[in-house]
Amino acid sequence: MADRDAALPLLERLPRQYFSIRLVWADSGYAGRLVDRAAEKCQLTLEIVKRTDDTSGFVVLPRRWMVERTLSWLMRSRRLVRDYETLPAMHEAMVL
Repeated sequence: MADRDAALPLLERLPRQYFSIRLVWADSGYAGRLVDRAAEKCQLTLEIVKRTDDTSGFVVLPRRWMVERTLSWLMRSRRLVRDYETLPAMHEAMVL
């Protein structure tokens, strides 16, 4: 399943588990119908973080940098670097 296809089911579960989250940042790969569906089905604001058209090379984007930094912190955890869990639910519990 592609990330974009899995995004809506994940966003639908988000308010039930983390009721204080109202804003979600995503890159331009998630633009389109998902923004509208997240608002109507999940009462979430899905903000697409994209760089300007006149930019070339590596540019630090404020919101995207926060996501990249968080992912790097997660990957420093020994349990998340390798897939030790045999069931998807156990693996999901480690991340959430």
